[in-house]
Amino acid sequence: MSTVHWAGLLLLAVVAGAVVPFQSAINANLTRGLGHPLWATLASLLVSIVVLLPIMLAMRLPLPSLAFISKAPLWMWAGGAFGVCFISLALMLLPKLGASGFIALALAGQVVASLVLDHFGWFGLVERQMTLPRVLGAVLLIAGVALIQFSAAPGKGLVAAG
Repeated sequence: MSTVHWAGLLLLAVVAGAVVPFQSAINANLTRGLGHPLWATLASLLVSIVVLLPIMLAMRLPLPSLAFISKAPLWMWAGGAFGVCFISLALMLLPKLGASGFIALALAGQVVASLVLDHFGWFGLVERQMTLPRVLGAVLLIAGVALIQFSAAPGKGLVAAG
């Protein structure tokens, strides 16, 4: 793969991560309006469908294989349940932890789980051994999470020297 291609992929991954705190903060407000995190989760997922269907129709995607759908193992359908879990927990925790605290802790969980998934090659992933540098990177990330979450007083921000 060319360097430009890799740079594009890396940028898209950063964008994917950057939209999460926006989604969580917006959905937290939706929770207040709808009265419960599960109503906001449902609304968020319904909006996802409303946005996604016209895109799929415009791309003229063929229908998926019914043979695959009938033979796919149950674990392949768990992604939707994990999505509900993430969105609902974000709606409950973001107002209490703040955007940076929630996202930092969620990211720490993602990194640890990713190391395990890669190490064992679960769910068809390519095995990537859990080496000391990779574990050290996760430990450093978790240390950063602790700094982000536990060093800021509520309502206090950076103050410019004047």
